Amino acid sequence: MKLKSYAVGAWYESPAPGVVVRDAVYGEPVAEVGSEGLDFAEMVRHAREVGGPNLRRHTFHERAAMLRALAEYLHRRKEEFYPLSHKTGATRQDSWFDIDGGIGTLFSYASLARRELPNRKFLLEDEPIPLSKQGGFLGRHLLVPKEGVAVHINAYNFPVWGMLEKLAPSLIAGVPAIVKPATQTAYLTEAVFRAILESRILPEGAVQLVCGGIGDLFEHLNEQDVVSFTGSAATGRRLKAHPNLIAQAVAFNMEADSLNCAVLGRSVEPGEPEFRLFVEEVVREMTIKAGQRCTAIRRVIVPMEKAEAVLEALKKALAETTLGDPRREEVRMGPLVGTAQRAEVRAVLEELQAKGCELAFEGELELRGGDPEKGGFMPPTLLYSPKPWESGAHDLEPFGPVATLMPYRDLDEAIALARRGRGSLVGTIVTHDPQEARTLFFGLATHHGRLLLLNRENAKESTGHGSPLPPLVHGGPGRAGGGQELGGVRGLQPYLQRCAVQADPTTLMVLSDEYVRGARVKEDVVHPFRKYFEDLEIGESLLTHRRTVTEADIVNFANVTGDYFYAHVDELGAKDSIFGSRVAHGYFLISMAAGLFVHPAPGPVLANYGLERLRFIEPVRAGDTLQARLTVKSKTAKDPRPGERPAGVVTWAVELTNQEGKTVALYEILTLVARRPA
Repeated sequence: MKLKSYAVGAWYESPAPGVVVRDAVYGEPVAEVGSEGLDFAEMVRHAREVGGPNLRRHTFHERAAMLRALAEYLHRRKEEFYPLSHKTGATRQDSWFDIDGGIGTLFSYASLARRELPNRKFLLEDEPIPLSKQGGFLGRHLLVPKEGVAVHINAYNFPVWGMLEKLAPSLIAGVPAIVKPATQTAYLTEAVFRAILESRILPEGAVQLVCGGIGDLFEHLNEQDVVSFTGSAATGRRLKAHPNLIAQAVAFNMEADSLNCAVLGRSVEPGEPEFRLFVEEVVREMTIKAGQRCTAIRRVIVPMEKAEAVLEALKKALAETTLGDPRREEVRMGPLVGTAQRAEVRAVLEELQAKGCELAFEGELELRGGDPEKGGFMPPTLLYSPKPWESGAHDLEPFGPVATLMPYRDLDEAIALARRGRGSLVGTIVTHDPQEARTLFFGLATHHGRLLLLNRENAKESTGHGSPLPPLVHGGPGRAGGGQELGGVRGLQPYLQRCAVQADPTTLMVLSDEYVRGARVKEDVVHPFRKYFEDLEIGESLLTHRRTVTEADIVNFANVTGDYFYAHVDELGAKDSIFGSRVAHGYFLISMAAGLFVHPAPGPVLANYGLERLRFIEPVRAGDTLQARLTVKSKTAKDPRPGERPAGVVTWAVELTNQEGKTVALYEILTLVARRPA
């Protein structure tokens, strides 16, 4: 089978011979991969002129709805992909991380976008920033989708997750993508990509696929484009140095394989839960995907006095690993992606041993199915570095089921050894001593993108060392590439252009679709609480009648709530306070303000949804007269659940002022407002 690329809205098969890709288990040919003849300039043009506009005409929420629909579609079809995944050497569990994990990332980003992003086409990054004394000149940062293409270059080890975890933030941001999977496992990526197209959910031009080399693709990129790379550090550095990427200042986000470590705390003793957890985590990371994970544990850093105990425990656990055909239920570890990868790992092993590492354990190659010669099988292998400062394990990565154990004398040395990796995606610290965990964390944080602090308290709920999660950043400094992916909303930032705007409050309000304090407001004879969601306008405002705070108000509020704080009820105590005399409760002011602006009759306002950004500015005393201004700050439509009344969330800016015109309190309230009946 010759794999096809998908370019400019059509499938393309290269007429030239391609690279023959083989089954990792038996060495049988699976596909031929090649991209010769592809018009990469036309692909880039199609993405910019067709895919980009088609995506950007939708809001964040609308794109999130597409992503969720796509996730549901792929979830229904996921079992189709498992047989192909097994050909890559992946067990059922390995495939779950790749296939279900990738689909889960789509679900996660769809939900995140609906929850944390506005239902519009741009993102406000911060609150208005005063740039003048009188408040008539403000600044703010906005994020808008780039008008280019995202080139996603993925590694071979996660052909599904690698594609989907990059597509999710790119599509939510509104930037079309050209997906370039690694050749060795491109047949699995291509199968899932075909399903994406068959869903007919994404608009034309949103995604394209290159099975094979990237040819002159980089020559056609410019400042609006983004390259997102996952793979080896050496390949990433070479691509990043492409002359046109440098000349055009093309954004390059790199997530590279790194020499991740696990550190066992000195306080942990054999027989304690943390000792067992440490051993289990190392074994798991050595054997999942046959150690072919960018997050896999490569360096096992343990107290010198416990090194022998850890070594023996790891040997025993690794000896129980069953190898063979990943389709078989009893098999716990499949082969490497191919014989070439096995040869590469063996070569690195030899180099590590030449640089002072000792072979501590090598499992038996007793297969439960599979071809020991034509398949990429390799047993789990453990090295020991008696002189860790001279070890090559800080520089060489055997990308397979291999780890190196190294002893440390004290925590300072453990931290220094961990840092010798020169930047890692993730590290794990195992200890039940919070102070020890704190010391190790701050010692390692500067050199890691993520750190797992594992102990008996969180083990049952922990997602483990090697699993990147959509809400958390995936990336790291130095050798790990210096970039980051995922991280919730942060994952969108490579695809968005930040622009600072300077303007007066009214112009800024119109520009941002959000009320800005000081902007011109609109007042109506109809109370805003009598209006449906669609009828409310940004900047629509109500100035209430006045109300004087009395001594009885303060006393009654104290009696009703039980809040007898001295500043409110003790005249002598309050005299020596920062206020100089008794003041009204802050929460009484909020309650009183509600009484000023709320319309009591049933109407479109269904419920109070919350309160945010509350600040008390000036103290209020008995005899002060207050007035509230309620203004529509922003609106977010909600998709109703089955049987639920259609509604939207309205955020209201509330400003409470006294008889001198001074602001005494500022805050925002959120209300659920019914939409107009159809």
